[in-house]
Amino acid sequence: QVQLVESGGGLVQPGGSLRLSCAASGRTVGSDTMGWFRQAAGKAREFVAAISWSRGATFYADSVKGRFTISRDSAKNTVYLQMNSLKPEDTAVYYCAADPEGGSSWPHTFVQGYAYWGQGTQVTVSS
Repeated sequence: QVQLVESGGGLVQPGGSLRLSCAASGRTVGSDTMGWFRQAAGKAREFVAAISWSRGATFYADSVKGRFTISRDSAKNTVYLQMNSLKPEDTAVYYCAADPEGGSSWPHTFVQGYAYWGQGTQVTVSS
């Protein structure tokens, strides 16, 4: 059983920065990919970024590439999402996710590729 807890959300001005954290517990080496997704009001949950625990390889949605950075601290079992140059359209609930043990046949950009989800943290970008 994997438990994920997000933190770090809040209200920021356009152009500002915020860092989200996702503390993971109970994971095994069979679960190698961690992702960040977001869901705006009335919208579907969408992929933001993903990272491999073992290799550190990163992946980003085009909408956040160059502005957001995903990273991990293996010693702390924590994944981070550094968000810079925030825009109002970044406003959403942000969720941390982990893929299932044994991996998934779904691409890492699909919600179906993940078995475990955090409770979400609200990010609001407004002046």
